[in-house]
Amino acid sequence: MTRDEDGSDSAVRIPQAANDEFVQLFTKWQRRLFLFILAQAPNPVEAEEILQETNLVIWRKSHTYTPGTNFYAWGCRIAVLEVLKSRDRRRRQATLMSEAFVEAVAREAQDSVDSLEERRRALLACLARLAASDRDLIRRRYAPGETGKTVARQLGRPANSVYQSLTRIRRTLLECIKRRLAAEAQA
Repeated sequence: MTRDEDGSDSAVRIPQAANDEFVQLFTKWQRRLFLFILAQAPNPVEAEEILQETNLVIWRKSHTYTPGTNFYAWGCRIAVLEVLKSRDRRRRQATLMSEAFVEAVAREAQDSVDSLEERRRALLACLARLAASDRDLIRRRYAPGETGKTVARQLGRPANSVYQSLTRIRRTLLECIKRRLAAEAQA
């Protein structure tokens, strides 16, 4: 929200995107921008807030984006500035990260985003290869607010049995991910 001259709140006015390509790029890079910001933010909630601020700036500056250039790099530069602004706003809360640290983490995060995305895709492929019952157990366990004990109660199984199954499934997923990444690296 912004304040009008008379002091009343009004919605932020975002200019219309230049074209469909910009909207597609904006949408395509949202997850990676979030991961990039998350690596520099103290917690996921703040990362979401910074992403929203970054998105507002991206839309406001959409006319400055040169089609055909690296949209992700352009968005990351805006995100770094928003991370630094957020850090300045929260300085009173004794933020311990220096500007140099934030910049270093930003560089490292940008370098590792591709690797994280490859691992995420491998995980999704490996999850798809699991037996339906194993996928269901993983889905239940990692649903918001769930624990191994609550899942065991839902399934009418001993907690120890659920924990053993989860350990086996995690091991299977890890091995599958390692194989897929190694195969992709050789390709």
